[in-house]
Amino acid sequence: MRLRILVGGLALALGLALYAGIVMAIAARLPENALLAFGFYALAGFAWLVPGSYLTRWMLRAPPYRPPPAG
Repeated sequence: MRLRILVGGLALALGLALYAGIVMAIAARLPENALLAFGFYALAGFAWLVPGSYLTRWMLRAPPYRPPPAG
Protein backbone atom coordinates (compact mmCIF):
# COMPACT_ATOMS: atom_id res chain seq x y z
CA MET A 1 0.00 0.00 0.00
CA ARG A 2 2.82 2.40 0.82
CA LEU A 3 4.48 1.79 -2.51
CA ARG A 4 1.20 2.46 -4.31
CA ILE A 5 0.84 5.80 -2.51
CA LEU A 6 4.44 6.73 -3.33
CA VAL A 7 4.05 5.86 -7.01
CA GLY A 8 0.66 7.59 -7.20
CA GLY A 9 1.95 10.73 -5.49
CA LEU A 10 4.90 10.96 -7.87
CA ALA A 11 2.62 10.34 -10.84
CA LEU A 12 0.24 13.07 -9.66
CA ALA A 13 3.06 15.59 -9.20
CA LEU A 14 4.77 14.83 -12.51
CA GLY A 15 1.49 14.53 -14.39
CA LEU A 16 0.23 17.84 -13.07
CA ALA A 17 3.48 19.58 -14.01
CA LEU A 18 3.33 18.13 -17.52
CA TYR A 19 -0.36 18.99 -17.85
CA ALA A 20 0.24 22.57 -16.70
CA GLY A 21 2.99 22.97 -19.28
CA ILE A 22 0.74 21.69 -22.05
CA VAL A 23 -2.12 23.98 -20.95
CA MET A 24 0.19 27.00 -20.89
CA ALA A 25 1.53 26.17 -24.36
CA ILE A 26 -2.02 25.96 -25.71
CA ALA A 27 -3.06 29.15 -23.91
CA ALA A 28 -0.17 31.05 -25.48
CA ARG A 29 -1.67 30.36 -28.91
CA LEU A 30 -5.15 31.66 -28.01
CA PRO A 31 -6.20 35.14 -29.09
CA GLU A 32 -5.88 37.78 -26.39
CA ASN A 33 -9.33 37.90 -24.88
CA ALA A 34 -9.83 37.87 -21.11
CA LEU A 35 -13.15 36.03 -21.28
CA LEU A 36 -11.74 33.36 -23.57
CA ALA A 37 -8.69 32.92 -21.34
CA PHE A 38 -10.88 32.62 -18.24
CA GLY A 39 -13.07 29.99 -19.88
CA PHE A 40 -10.10 28.04 -21.19
CA TYR A 41 -8.32 27.94 -17.83
CA ALA A 42 -11.55 27.02 -16.03
CA LEU A 43 -12.18 24.15 -18.43
CA ALA A 44 -8.56 23.00 -18.28
CA GLY A 45 -8.63 23.12 -14.48
CA PHE A 46 -11.74 20.98 -14.25
CA ALA A 47 -10.43 18.56 -16.90
CA TRP A 48 -7.51 17.65 -14.61
CA LEU A 49 -9.96 16.41 -11.97
CA VAL A 50 -10.91 13.35 -14.02
CA PRO A 51 -7.51 11.62 -14.24
CA GLY A 52 -6.53 12.93 -10.82
CA SER A 53 -9.57 11.40 -9.16
CA TYR A 54 -8.99 8.00 -10.81
CA LEU A 55 -5.35 8.02 -9.73
CA THR A 56 -6.28 9.01 -6.18
CA ARG A 57 -8.87 6.23 -5.97
CA TRP A 58 -6.27 3.75 -7.19
CA MET A 59 -3.77 4.98 -4.61
CA LEU A 60 -6.19 4.62 -1.70
CA ARG A 61 -7.73 1.31 -2.74
CA ALA A 62 -7.32 -1.41 -0.13
CA PRO A 63 -4.94 -4.20 -1.04
CA PRO A 64 -6.55 -7.54 -1.91
CA TYR A 65 -7.26 -9.83 1.03
CA ARG A 66 -4.72 -12.59 1.50
CA PRO A 67 -5.48 -15.19 4.13
CA PRO A 68 -2.73 -15.76 6.69
CA PRO A 69 -0.50 -18.76 6.08
CA ALA A 70 -1.66 -21.97 7.68
CA GLY A 71 0.55 -23.30 10.34
